[in-house]
Parts: sequence; C-alpha cells; structure tokens
Amino acid sequence: MEKNLKQTDVNLVRVVLFGPESTGKTTLSIQLAKHYNTVWVAEFARDYLQEKWNQERKTCEPSDIMPIAYGQMTLENKLALKADKVLICDTDLLETKVYSEEYYGGYVHPKLEKAALENIYDLYLLTYIDTPWEADDLRDRPDQRQGMFTAFENSLKKYKRPYITLKGDKKARLQEAIKEINHLLNAKDSLYSYSKMLLKNKTEEQ
Repeated sequence: MEKNLKQTDVNLVRVVLFGPESTGKTTLSIQLAKHYNTVWVAEFARDYLQEKWNQERKTCEPSDIMPIAYGQMTLENKLALKADKVLICDTDLLETKVYSEEYYGGYVHPKLEKAALENIYDLYLLTYIDTPWEADDLRDRPDQRQGMFTAFENSLKKYKRPYITLKGDKKARLQEAIKEINHLLNAKDSLYSYSKMLLKNKTEEQ
C-alpha cells in the first residue's frame, strides 16, 4: 500500500462514522470525542470541496478523489498520535470508495481501492437516514438517501466490517455508540491484562 494512504501504527480503538450525507455523523463524532476525552478526525473533503465551490462554483470531480484520500489519511495519522485510547473518525477511505463508485459509474482509483480495503477499524457506526435533510452547498442527493444508505451498508457487509446501525434521536444514538465502544475498550483491557499475566508467569518460570 502507498505510504501516504496507510494508517500510522498506534494502539487505539478506531471508530468510524459511516453513512450518507446529513445523517448526523459530525455531530456524533464531536459528542463521542467529548465523552472519551479524545480527538476526532474531521471529514477532509468538506473543507476541500467547500473551498472549491467558493472559488470555482464546482462540486466534486473524479480528479478530486485522490487529493481527498491523501488529505483524509494525513489528518487521521496526525490526530492518531494525539488520541487517548479511542480515535473517532468522521469518515474513512472506504466511504470515499463508496462515493467514488456511486458518483462515477463504479470507478475507483486502484490506490484508493487497495488502501480502503487494507486499513483497519474496530467499529463502524452506520448512521441511518431518519434525520432531517439539511441542505448546503455540497449536499446534492436528498431524493436518493435510501439508495445511498443501502450502498454504504452493502459495502460494510461485502468487506465484512464490524458495524452497528444507529437510528433514533441524538441521545439514543450516542448511548448506543458509547455502549458498543465500551465493549471494545473492556475487551482490549482484558486482553492486555491477560498478556501481562502470561509474560509475568513466563518470567517467573525462568
């Protein structure tokens, strides 16, 4: 895999907010980062494409996909070094891959394809479309929300990614997300304690 698209090797639980536009991913990212006193990785494409719109009155084009992918991973790797136990990601390269497929006739750049499938996350939080559509300069498919949601879910199933679907209001989604992340953290702590015990026993035997 190309180095600039590869995750930095840091011992963290990595959680991705995943799903269509205007389904509460950023709001939940901020809430979770605050709850776990950690950092969250924003969606690089938002600022990148907003600047493009402001300057050129153009939306995303195929030539933008790889700069977005590089920018997203640079941001994630930078913030991974600052995270405490959990890294909350507002998106990942698999989401970029889905958008590329849906918007550009199934085409995905080979480097993006490879990185999207090789980078690993512990949990995907798939956000359902039961939230109000909020229009802005970049969002463009209010009438295709179900189709986009299905595309995202099919991608998680196809590549056997661990995920849960979040529905309901902000409070319900946050509570469900925290419950699942806590399971991961507890399992990780238990594994760490078990590994320490094995190492201790082995040292004593010597």
